[in-house]
Parts: sequence; structure tokens; C-alpha cells
Amino acid sequence: MPLLPPSPAPAAAPPRVLTVAGSDSGGGAGIQADLKAMLALGVHGMSVITAVTAQNSLGVQGYWELPAEAVRAQFRSVVDDIGVQAVKTGMLASIELVETVSELLAGIDAPVVVDPVGVSKHGDALLAAEAVATVRERLLPVATLATPNLHEVTQLTGLTVTGEGDMPAAAQALLDLGPRWVLVKGGHLEGEAADLLYGGAGEQYWYRAPRYDNRHTHGTGCTLASSIAAELAKGLAMPDAVAAAKEYVTGAIAGGFALGAGIGPVDHAWRWR
Repeated sequence: MPLLPPSPAPAAAPPRVLTVAGSDSGGGAGIQADLKAMLALGVHGMSVITAVTAQNSLGVQGYWELPAEAVRAQFRSVVDDIGVQAVKTGMLASIELVETVSELLAGIDAPVVVDPVGVSKHGDALLAAEAVATVRERLLPVATLATPNLHEVTQLTGLTVTGEGDMPAAAQALLDLGPRWVLVKGGHLEGEAADLLYGGAGEQYWYRAPRYDNRHTHGTGCTLASSIAAELAKGLAMPDAVAAAKEYVTGAIAGGFALGAGIGPVDHAWRWR
């Protein structure tokens, strides 16, 4: 009987990244987008689901929060056994969930990327109005990086950004709320897409990308935040992590495709096609 070759040694585990967010049944945003982006960028994605949405290309038809106990149990199961090298947060929905997740994140030694999700691409509310203050007071102080779009900047600071010249003041107002870094995303402005990374020591980094004539951009914000978390888990410094994530997301936007009758998703697998 021929001898079988020895079994190969187990491969080393890739960096581990945890997303704490809502599920998108249409597969374009939320947990689904986060895990796709993490796979594409070579890390092991794990999840804590905070809410379940009924969602498609036309919008969010409804959402149901998970109990805080379920969110806490998912988090502890992953962190206590597997460990994490970065965390990304998305849809947290309610005061109770924001408080629960903020408390959990305060106890970990890993970078935390907070995407302060307020509304969906279609304008559907994904955060209770009364929870905005809790995001401001509890969640942002435990963030390594916050990644608000311009609507979320206004929601959190009261400031309105009408052009690139307004972005540094908005970034400083957000930085004053506690995160170590802020990435103000200028995607809703006219002209070239420009984002500003702003750090506590007065550091400023601008990231510019061409604007593609493609309406299929569902999941852009989730994908960018989870991509930054992936690059941080791989050991990149914050400015380099944002640059690498921005390059990946720009390609995903360029490859966005139609699904259903509304806005389709970005293409998380664009590098493979």
C-alpha cells in the first residue's frame, strides 16, 4: 500500500477583522458588503449582527433590532476566543445598542473604525433620532477613526459643508468629540470626489479620485470603512490604510452594476473580473 504524503501544516491565519453592523438582505451594504470587502483585501472577516433589514435596490422596507444581549454575546464569542486586529461599526439603530457596543469597544486593544450610519443610500433612517446624541457622547470617544459623510457631519455637529473649504472646520468639530482621526467624505459635493483625513496633531491628508458616471453605488460607505479596518489590521498606518482603501473602493464604484429596479451595488470583486 503506497504511503500517503504527510499532511501539510495548517496555514497561518490572516489578520482578523470584526464588523458590528446591520444585515442587508440585498447583499450590497452592511454586514454583507463588509465581509465581501474583507475577503477581497485578504483578511478574515467576522460579524456581530445588530439588526436585520428588509432591503433591496429600491430602499429599506423595514428593520428589526437584535436584543442587546444577543449583540453582546456575539461580540464576546468572537473576541474572547478568536481575537480581533481591527473592528468596524456600522448600523447600530438605537440608544441601547449604541451604548452596548460603545461599552464593548472600550475594552479592546485594536483600532476601531466607526461609520456613524444615520441614513441609507435611499434616505431611509437607520438610526433613531434620539440615538444621535449617544453616538456623539459614547461611540465617537472610543473610535480610532470616524468616517462620516456630509449628511452625518451635519447630524453630529450641526455644521453644513457646502464645499471643500468647509471640510477642515467640520473635521475639527468631529475630532473634538473624541475620535483620534476623522475622515470627512466629500462624495456628495460637486466635482472631483475628495475626502479629508484629519488627525489630532493637525495632520491633514487629502484623497482625490475621479467621479464616475455610475449611479450604482450602494454600499460605498460600508465598504470604505470596512476596507480601512482591513488595511489597519494588516499593519498599515492610518494615512496609508485610507489611501489603500480609497483605491479599492474607487475601483468598486467604477464597477458598480445594476440589480433590481433601483440603485445597484458597488463591485467588491472588481479586481477578479
